[in-house]
Amino acid sequence: MPIFLKYLITAGLVVLISEIAKRSDKVGALIASLPLVTTLAMIWMFVELKGQTQVDKIGNHAWYTFWYVLPTLPMFLVIPWMLKKGIHFGWTMGAYCVGTIILFVLLHLVMKKFGVPLM
Repeated sequence: MPIFLKYLITAGLVVLISEIAKRSDKVGALIASLPLVTTLAMIWMFVELKGQTQVDKIGNHAWYTFWYVLPTLPMFLVIPWMLKKGIHFGWTMGAYCVGTIILFVLLHLVMKKFGVPLM
């Protein structure tokens, strides 16, 4: 599949979700919470890879995506709290990024003790 087509489809989904979110917070959030990008990535890998490499890559992608999503979840509670407190959107997004990095490092350290290397 041509890379420009992958870009077009993926970008189109992001634009569609943002347009839906402008009209309905709940429907936009529901659609955004679906693992659309991950699903698309696995579809692209399925189409482009063959054999055991395909199976390994798709399986690894799903496995690591599960672990990498976990540190982002608490920040989705912090963002609305910060915005309601009147904290500027830029500072809120900065805190989101820093907080997610800190939580990711902590998750990595915990999971490393259980034999699950995330980095």
